[in-house]
Amino acid sequence: MSPAIENQAPAAALPARDAPVFSPADVTVVFVLGGPGAGKGTQCARLVAEQGFHHLSAGDLLREEQDRPGSQFGQLIKDYIKDGLIVPMEVTIKLLENAMTAALKEKGTTKGRFLIDGFPRKMDQAHKFEEAVCPAKVVLFFDCPEKVMEERLLERGKTSGRTDDNAESIRKRFRTFIETSMPVVNFYEGQGKVIKVDATPSPADVSVTTSKLLTEKLSS
Repeated sequence: MSPAIENQAPAAALPARDAPVFSPADVTVVFVLGGPGAGKGTQCARLVAEQGFHHLSAGDLLREEQDRPGSQFGQLIKDYIKDGLIVPMEVTIKLLENAMTAALKEKGTTKGRFLIDGFPRKMDQAHKFEEAVCPAKVVLFFDCPEKVMEERLLERGKTSGRTDDNAESIRKRFRTFIETSMPVVNFYEGQGKVIKVDATPSPADVSVTTSKLLTEKLSS
């Protein structure tokens, strides 16, 4: 399960800014949301291959950062996770910003398209990211019944080695998603930014639908 995020954070994590770091005229941000086992990672990988997006997972960035030598936030992340506390959202947002900057620098451009996977998990995270980094253009929401997600994760748990791929943890994660992340989906739906995709068909079929709807949305 990806480390979660909260409000209290080192002041140095996000300096006050008059405007977001990236302009939506140059940078396209797509938030990718869905319950545990909805297939977000699989579909992100397909969009990277087919449409040239850069895929960033908030949970992966936190896990990598805590082990990176000389990291500004590594020890803080370790301490929070060790104590069962929520990693400050400002740290996660700063890691996403750094990863976006590095990806653009590597390509020698100021323009790029990013899939932000599994983030924002709560409304305050959405607001803070848009204020500090870049407004989101689209939210991809993979809609999948709890029963289907549970079956998928239990199957994955046979080989994944992830301690949270068990029935009890899966149900807790699903409840957390409904309580904290669905309000984010509903908020962006009110802005006309949500693409809702039925995630129950095969990954290939979901991919075709996702690619078609996302292309239409971004070109409109």
